[in-house]
Amino acid sequence: MDTAFLARLQFAFTISFHYIYPPLSIGLGLVLVMMEGMYLKTKDKKYEEMTRFWVKIFSLTFAMGVATGIVMEFEFGTNWATYSRFVGDVFGSALASEGIFAFFLESGFLAILVFGWDKVSPKLHFFSTLMVSIGSMLSALWIVVANSWQQTPSGFHIVHHNNIARAEITDFWAMVLNPSSIQRFSHTVSGAWLSGAFLVISVSAFYLLKKQHTEFAKSSLKIGLTVALFASLFQLFTGHQSAAEVSTMQPAKLAAFEAHFDSLAPANMHLFGWVNEKAQTVNYGIQIPGLLSFLVHGDTKAPVRGINSFPKNDLPPVNFVFQTYHFMVAIGMTLILISLLSFYFIWKNKIVENKWWLRILVISVLLPEIANQLGWFSAEVGRQPWVVYGLLRTSEGLSKAVESGQIVFSLVLFTFIYLLLFVLFIFLLDHKIKAGPGHSEEIESEYDKQKELFAKH
Repeated sequence: MDTAFLARLQFAFTISFHYIYPPLSIGLGLVLVMMEGMYLKTKDKKYEEMTRFWVKIFSLTFAMGVATGIVMEFEFGTNWATYSRFVGDVFGSALASEGIFAFFLESGFLAILVFGWDKVSPKLHFFSTLMVSIGSMLSALWIVVANSWQQTPSGFHIVHHNNIARAEITDFWAMVLNPSSIQRFSHTVSGAWLSGAFLVISVSAFYLLKKQHTEFAKSSLKIGLTVALFASLFQLFTGHQSAAEVSTMQPAKLAAFEAHFDSLAPANMHLFGWVNEKAQTVNYGIQIPGLLSFLVHGDTKAPVRGINSFPKNDLPPVNFVFQTYHFMVAIGMTLILISLLSFYFIWKNKIVENKWWLRILVISVLLPEIANQLGWFSAEVGRQPWVVYGLLRTSEGLSKAVESGQIVFSLVLFTFIYLLLFVLFIFLLDHKIKAGPGHSEEIESEYDKQKELFAKH
């Protein structure tokens, strides 16, 4: 089997599995700030209990994210040595910044967040929660900066040593603020907020279905839905901004997103379909005439560069990118609809009685995770055949010494280990959810009894 394909498959598998957990941590971090903030403001014990419960889930996702992310760093050296030499100066700066300004901040305050409930003041504990949340988002920022540089390189020049090319930073902030970093970060982090919010929504809906911890679940559900509605609408806005940047900086990717073949003609937007690349048609689809031209240029008649205007060896696999992109968009619109309808049911006081809707909310936790993966596939496969856009082809970034058999062996080994980790994660998550939020109703009842007894005496 082709070495390049195997190396790409291995990296795709490991990073996709890793990417299950950081979005959950980032999203839950924001939710924790809201919950603990409500506790400080209202002194209502249910918000404290809520925060304590979700801190346990956050800790689990954070640990899994750290454990699954280590492997990728070794793959850069083993499978992608040429690529690592080329981008080492750029990646080294971004990843060092991530470690100094983000990971240390997040991990430094994590111990207080998890173990400091009865050891520090409520305000200091809230500050720790805030720092952990900010640290998780800063970590995402630097990772996205490093990846965005691959999409839209800037602030560098190419140097040669012993006939080996290497990208060297000439302007650190131009590298950080490359043309796609801000748009891609805002789109990525809003997707992470959705992942955390819908995990809260799913668990809360599960408790309401089971008639367990109902007061806890109602309050937790409202907070989760608040984050979900804001994040889903923000995701729509950032998605448009990101697509506008792609139209300028990576027009071949945009053409693949919409299977727009004509060299320079007004472009339609497809709702769905199946791309026949040989015939250059989209079968079984529905399209809105001129909508892509309008979104890119504000004019339905404005021409947009199509697939036929690019060399064939500079094009990504069109149908794959088309499908991942459109499924991602469809899920994004579905999340907006779910959030709006859920608030409608809450406003009508019908959320608890609607068993069918609660079941939808329970399984809705899968949608942001799937959308995050599809978005990643669209962005990464859409820039092919380049590993650094316009500078280094993916086939040129491979290690010269690695053999296909070695990659197959490590891929099988990683698959086995990651499956074990995933089973462990599901087991621990299920255990924590079934254990519940420390019997919050009983705690509240006992608290009220003690308050009444104190008042009598």
